[in-house]
Amino acid sequence: MTDTNSSTNAVPTHSGFATFVGRPNVGKSTLTNALVGEKVAITSDKPQTTRRAIRGILNRPAGQLVIVDTPGIHKPRTLLGQRLNDLVDQVLGDVDVIVFCAPANEKVGPGDTRIAHSLDGYKRAVKVALVTKTDVATREQITERLLEVDALREDWSAVIPVSALTNDQLDVLTDELLALMPIGPALYPAGVVTDESIEDRIAEIIREASLEGVRDELPHSIAVTIEDMSPRENSDLTDIFANIVVERDSQKAIILGRGGSRLRDVGATARAQIEPLVGTRVFLSLRVRVAKEWQRDAKQLGRLGF
Repeated sequence: MTDTNSSTNAVPTHSGFATFVGRPNVGKSTLTNALVGEKVAITSDKPQTTRRAIRGILNRPAGQLVIVDTPGIHKPRTLLGQRLNDLVDQVLGDVDVIVFCAPANEKVGPGDTRIAHSLDGYKRAVKVALVTKTDVATREQITERLLEVDALREDWSAVIPVSALTNDQLDVLTDELLALMPIGPALYPAGVVTDESIEDRIAEIIREASLEGVRDELPHSIAVTIEDMSPRENSDLTDIFANIVVERDSQKAIILGRGGSRLRDVGATARAQIEPLVGTRVFLSLRVRVAKEWQRDAKQLGRLGF
């Protein structure tokens, strides 16, 4: 006798895509990493750190949630800036849920209002609002921010305060987002935390290390390419050769530091994160090269993967 009840009575699982939007540096990448439970997106206190649509994948008994981390929405000053905004627009048009983020320790301003209102253009997606960084705000600030964010739109499915650093309310957020996803099977195999290639993840780790301590105007000018990556014969080493690309000779000097000291620090910082990712010891060779005004040059942007 065939048992037909097991499939009939099975609880349906949900799967789909959500993305975080907001001004640069409101904690979107940190939140993505905290939800996934592993570092899949680099973080920095420099605005516009994220430059690609990076997917972090969460598997839960209730289903699979794919978080798409995108660049912050900003007024573009270069061709790169415009392409990043275009990327955000494309992602917003494709996802199931759009999660608007505003930090608890900063008043809601014109930029937040503009972004929240711009979500009118994405009718398909359910909208959720987050007040982030509650760990650095007082209870009064959090309450004030929740009221300000709630007033930005009438169609929020939920308004949730969270902290990525202390994991406060992240389970609540995950449950809420999964419940809003369409019913369907998992989109990625179990155990996969991102669809980023190993080379892309390594390039981002090197860029993150390069961003530490640089002046405000320099971060936008830094790109990283992986020239070659291969296991060394008869050794447990993996050889990685990478370029750090800047726009001017003066920027190259900043990255190198006196006698190459800063570049050595960048290499040591990056290697410490790359080795667990690769699973072997790593020989990391970094070279700094200049590509004049690459952010404004369509051909150079294409070569750099934008």
